Amino acid sequence: MSRVSKTFGPVQALNGLEFSVNAGEFVTVVGPSGCGKSTLFNIVAGLEEPDDGGILRFKGQSCHAAELLGRVSFMPQRDLLLPWRNVVDNAILANEIEGANRKEARAKALAMLPEFGLAGFEKQYPHQLSGGMRQRVALMRTFMFERELMLLDEPFGALDALTRTMMQRWLLDVWQRHRRTILFITHDVDEALFLGDRVLVMSARPGRVKMNCPVPLPRPRHADLVTAPEFIALKRQVLDAIEEEAMKSFTLSTGAH
Repeated sequence: MSRVSKTFGPVQALNGLEFSVNAGEFVTVVGPSGCGKSTLFNIVAGLEEPDDGGILRFKGQSCHAAELLGRVSFMPQRDLLLPWRNVVDNAILANEIEGANRKEARAKALAMLPEFGLAGFEKQYPHQLSGGMRQRVALMRTFMFERELMLLDEPFGALDALTRTMMQRWLLDVWQRHRRTILFITHDVDEALFLGDRVLVMSARPGRVKMNCPVPLPRPRHADLVTAPEFIALKRQVLDAIEEEAMKSFTLSTGAH
């Protein structure tokens, strides 16, 4: 996308946003609160049109945001599992809505359960699952809605630290097998660097890309990577960029000088 802006009444959420994501790439997005990350995702998901003058391209073709609706898979922060459907029936929901054969979709979901750490839980209902397992079901549903671009909006934000770390490592394993293109929002700089091929740091509102930071760390990545000197050096760069923008946001909101 290039020169993408978005205004809501008197508030400009995005201004001149420019970036691209390559096929099979894992790109993470960080920034201060209110920087427009969710607005960006809503545009890429086809839920919001940008202001006039911006350019969106998908698979090399210019398009309107509305044309992206249904062409990308989108997992919001909450798992949004339906309490009356078991694990398998929640996993196939998007496929059913699309008109897929229910029996075939369920067979495919059953075959995928081990990869998502859900073997033996196919008949469980959401209230019987831990937070981490609910997120696995939601991610499995997103993967089953087979689209080349996946948008993941802080999928691990509500999990405790240990579960979150385990889910990050598991997600990388799944991604390396399937090689879907992923755009991943997070507030956690460690998570952004551990998962991403690149980290996009967004500015204070109105949001734009302040820093496009490649992450030249080898894959597969292991838990001890976060204590490596090269990881810590990258983290310092990204934190400095975010803190500068967060201070701008704070100054604007308080009227301080």
